[in-house]
Amino acid sequence: MGIGKNKAGHRTLRLTAWATSALLGWGIACAVPMPVDAQSLPPDQNLDDTLPAPVTSAAQTDPTAAAPDDTQTALPASQASASASNTDTPPNMRLRLDGVDPTTTGSTLDDDLRRVNLPQSTVDGLRTRQYPDRADAQGIPLGTFTLRPSVNQSVNIEQDRTGSTRDNRSFLQTDLRSTLTSDWDRHALTVTGEGVWQRNISGTGEEKPTISLNADLRLDLPADTTAHVTAGYQFYREDTSDPNAIAGASKQSAVNQFTTGLSLERDFGLLRGTTALALTRTVYSDAELSDGTQVTLSDRDQTAGTWRGRIGYELSPAIIPFVEVNLGRAIYDQTRDSNGYARSNQSYGGKGGVEFDLGEKFKGELGFGYQHTEFDDARLASIDSPTIDGNLAWSPQRGTDVSIGLSTTVQPSTTPGLSGYSAYQLTSTVSHQLRDDLTAKLTGGTIWRDYPSSGSAADETEYDAAFGLTWGINRYLDLTSNVGYQLTTRKEGDDTRQLQAGVGLTVKR
Repeated sequence: MGIGKNKAGHRTLRLTAWATSALLGWGIACAVPMPVDAQSLPPDQNLDDTLPAPVTSAAQTDPTAAAPDDTQTALPASQASASASNTDTPPNMRLRLDGVDPTTTGSTLDDDLRRVNLPQSTVDGLRTRQYPDRADAQGIPLGTFTLRPSVNQSVNIEQDRTGSTRDNRSFLQTDLRSTLTSDWDRHALTVTGEGVWQRNISGTGEEKPTISLNADLRLDLPADTTAHVTAGYQFYREDTSDPNAIAGASKQSAVNQFTTGLSLERDFGLLRGTTALALTRTVYSDAELSDGTQVTLSDRDQTAGTWRGRIGYELSPAIIPFVEVNLGRAIYDQTRDSNGYARSNQSYGGKGGVEFDLGEKFKGELGFGYQHTEFDDARLASIDSPTIDGNLAWSPQRGTDVSIGLSTTVQPSTTPGLSGYSAYQLTSTVSHQLRDDLTAKLTGGTIWRDYPSSGSAADETEYDAAFGLTWGINRYLDLTSNVGYQLTTRKEGDDTRQLQAGVGLTVKR
């Protein structure tokens, strides 16, 4: 009897558990109804792609609506398919990207992957060290542009000596610098501006204001083509040591220079092609003598145009040898200058060299060639000169940057019977970060002015050297100091020596 009672008890428990499971399953089925056309996902499809558009029906919005009749006739398969195709979001429709730019990756995971202009990284690829109390100024946002202005106010002294003539002065100098850069997914616009204003406190030296404004619009075109549209303006006062300066003038001529240019660069597999056109308009103001007499220099006003073409062959992504040719023409406003010489000229030349790019640590190019310049006036001898041009950017270690530049130009002369000279220039800059808030900069250079051997003028060489320190007080203030020396030696005539030193404060944003 006891055994029979135990069996009956176990049977009762099993019946109770089965009834509870049935009730729970029925409740869940009523709470979450399954669609009639539910189907499994293919292995290559995401769950988000199968979510149907929300459907609102009378049965869902009105709880008193009658249930459908059990005897209702089901739709045929063809009608059901047609009805599904008329909906706005058919089931199992895969995500499609419309209007994707062919020059981008088309990725939807990261906006940076869709950009042609990637964020700038550090020189050595390491993560930037963060100093909460010594962060660089981030600039002023202006829509899709960022403006980074700075103003430096300094007090300076200058000593200038040519032979037995000496000029000493103390002056205030204001340096304005600003950079406007775009933040676009494609293309880029960069506008840079610099200005120097001087006012003498004491002494008789000449004030030397300068203004420079340049804009570069880069266009990322299809088929691996890049275009650059440039424009610029420069204002400066001719230096007393310049060979074309007016001797004995109390105020040299002010030079206004306008430039514009267009270049196209394209990759043809292993070949790299570049063509560029540049125009320069130069206007000279009157010079003033010590007695107040004005000397008109409008006969030097000119318009010059140059074209160059380059073909390079990619031996490797790091080494690209190239050959380049150039043509130029300079036309003076006045057919003949005040001395009766026709100084309009044409030039042509070429060079060969190599481009190298070993990453952010080492890059540049170097080329050797030949330049010929011929003047309209037969009395002016043509200028033939070998050329050397190049630039180098090197970062041997983090916080240290070295840049070197080489250039060769042909400069016309204003001396009667003299056509001009070739100028070979070398510039170099070494910048080293002594501490996170202290940077030292050393600059140096030389210019060799080589006159034709048939002319009456003698060669001269100019040497420049300067040293400066910048202490970052905080992200908005820098304390600056500098000292510089310039020496111009001449085979004929007196040498010129100039010493300058100053201290200033920079405000930046």
